[in-house]
Amino acid sequence: MTAQPVEMELETPLTAEQVTALPLGGTVWLSGTIFGLRDATLRRMFDEGAPLPEPLAGYPCLHTAPNARKVDGRYEKICIGTTTSARMERFTRPLLRDAGARAIIGKGGLGDDSLAAMQEYGAVYLAIVGGAAALQTTQIVSIDAVYWEDLFPECLWRFTVKRLGPLIVGMDAHGGNLYAEVAAAAQARAAAAGV
Repeated sequence: MTAQPVEMELETPLTAEQVTALPLGGTVWLSGTIFGLRDATLRRMFDEGAPLPEPLAGYPCLHTAPNARKVDGRYEKICIGTTTSARMERFTRPLLRDAGARAIIGKGGLGDDSLAAMQEYGAVYLAIVGGAAALQTTQIVSIDAVYWEDLFPECLWRFTVKRLGPLIVGMDAHGGNLYAEVAAAAQARAAAAGV
């Protein structure tokens, strides 16, 4: 597959039709509700079998453990960045299959099993710009709910976002993998250069 220079503005929750239409390499801007989670959240959900406090079906999930503070019973954002996704590889399939998430937002991509699960369940991996937490924090309008506070900062977070992005479709719902394409192109150039 070849990356497509397309830009899309989407409101959450995402439908199967919207997700399967996202082209590899396309740019996405998200508005609406998204959920933040990380290693400890995912372990609670899938290793411990804790019931979800609210449904994730149709929503994007951001790999994050925010820097936030509690003021008068509510959390205020300080800095909400994104963490590397690779260590959460084993949770992709249950997150899509059992929780119904439609998109994972993170850094660095995911592995082959995640790519297969995205094809099977109609989901995408949206790559966020690394090192841009200050900008991303401004695009998060509010922290609306926080579950499993004993895991802080790796709680389950519900955010409202306004034009979160740019997010690049790094892995699509049809087996396209921008990371693999870039790696293959780099290997070909290295071989051509005799490296």
